[in-house]
Amino acid sequence: MILKDFDIGGEIVKQDERYTVRDNRELKNLIVSSTDLNPNCSTTGHRHVGQEEVYLFVRGKGTIRLDNDIFPVKPGSTVLIEDGVFHQVHASKEGCYFVCVFQGARYLEE
Repeated sequence: MILKDFDIGGEIVKQDERYTVRDNRELKNLIVSSTDLNPNCSTTGHRHVGQEEVYLFVRGKGTIRLDNDIFPVKPGSTVLIEDGVFHQVHASKEGCYFVCVFQGARYLEE
């Protein structure tokens, strides 16, 4: 499957006044997810035990919190999130769109 322009396909799994999250579960072991974060909004901060993630920032600007550290992000930023690290994204006034890749095993537990 070829995806264009960072449209990951998939289905909407979360949507509220903060963001729209889509997950593509077509692969056996990986999930490709996208988050379209509205201006001046934040994701729900969380951590995954036994789970690593890669965030690829495509559009907009903001910051990402990794445990107690905060880093600026912009298009082209890539963030490697280690197992168990708390992470949260906050969008600037222009909003933020990013793609995330992670192991699909956590969905097997649902």
